[in-house]
Amino acid sequence: MKRIDERDVMFSRMNYKKGTKEYEDYYKRNPEKKEIDDVLRGMPNIGGEGTATYDPINSPIMDACFRFLGDIKRLSEGEVNDKKVDEIDPATMTEKLKGLAKYYDAKLVGITEMKPEHYYSHRGREIKDYGKEIENYHKYGIVFAVEMKKEMIFRAPQIAESVAVTKGYIEAAIIGMVLSYYIRELGYDARNHMDGNYLTVLPLVARDAGLGDIGRNGLLVTKEFGPRVRLGVVTTDLPLICDKSDEFGLEEFCAVCNRCVRTCPGKAIPSGEKKEIDGMKRWQIQSEECYRRWRALGTDCGICLANCPFSDNLPKELIENIGQSSIRKKILKEYNEKHGIRPIIREKPDWLK
Repeated sequence: MKRIDERDVMFSRMNYKKGTKEYEDYYKRNPEKKEIDDVLRGMPNIGGEGTATYDPINSPIMDACFRFLGDIKRLSEGEVNDKKVDEIDPATMTEKLKGLAKYYDAKLVGITEMKPEHYYSHRGREIKDYGKEIENYHKYGIVFAVEMKKEMIFRAPQIAESVAVTKGYIEAAIIGMVLSYYIRELGYDARNHMDGNYLTVLPLVARDAGLGDIGRNGLLVTKEFGPRVRLGVVTTDLPLICDKSDEFGLEEFCAVCNRCVRTCPGKAIPSGEKKEIDGMKRWQIQSEECYRRWRALGTDCGICLANCPFSDNLPKELIENIGQSSIRKKILKEYNEKHGIRPIIREKPDWLK
C-alpha cells in the first residue's frame, strides 16, 4: 500500500500561501489542484463571518478550542526518563494503559503493531516541517476513541455539531498526553499524535487495532458509536500485546445503505463499489467538495456522521448478525421509519441560544 503524503491533505493545502516556497513547490508538483485550492482559500474561514452558520458569540468557541490545541501540540514529544523500568510485563502494561485511557474517558482502546503505511510519507501540516520525510517509527500504536454525543451530532450542520467535534479533539489530545507522559516516565519513548500534529493516519491505525472499520464516507465506523468518535494515537516502543482487526460486516452494510451518499450536500461521497487506489481497495471521497461545504457552512458539516445508522446506537444483537441480508434490511427499514431522510435536531442546546 502506498503511504499517504500529508502535504496532500486539505488542511495542509489550505496553509500554503501564495508567494511562499511551499506554495510554489506544491503546485509545481500538483498543478491540477492549484485552481480549486485558490478558490477554497478565498472563501470565508470555517467559523468566520460570511458563512451560513456564523454567530459572533458562538462561532469563536471553535477558534478558541483549536487555538488551545495549537498551543499544546508542541508537547506531543518530550524527554524520556533515563531511569528505565526494566521489569515490564507486556500483558500487565497493556491492561494498565487501556484502563488509564478509559479512566480519562476513552470509550474504546486498542493496540496494533505499527506498519509503514500507518505513517504519512512526508509532513505537510506545519510549514516549518513541510516536506520532511517521516522515517522514525515506533513499534506499537495505542489508539483510542472518545464519543461525540449523539444529541450534538444530530444537530449537524449547525454550530453545536462543531462544538462536539472540537471537544472530541481536546479530549483525545489530553488522553494522549497522559499516556505519552506516563510511558516516558517509565523510560520508554512515546509520542502523542493529536490534532494539528499527526504523523500517523489515525483511521488506518484504529482499524488495524480492532476499533472498527472504514466506511463509505472515509471515516472509522465503530460498532458502538458509528462514526461519532474522535481518535487519538500514542506510538511507543514499550512492549505491549496487540489486538486483532474486526471486520464486522460494515462493507456489506455500506454497499446497500448509501444514506451518506444521498444526503451529502457536496455530493462528495462515492456510490458504487470500492476501487483500487494506491494499492488498497477503498471508497475515496472528493475532499475538495467536502471541504467547500465546510467553508460555506462555517462548520465541519457532520451530516454523514449523523446519518449513519451506526451512530444511533444499534442493538448489539443486530450488529452481531449484520452479515445476514435480512438483518441489514431490518436495520435500514427501522432507521428510515424513525428518522426519515436524516436525523436532525433543529433547536439549539439551551446554553448555545
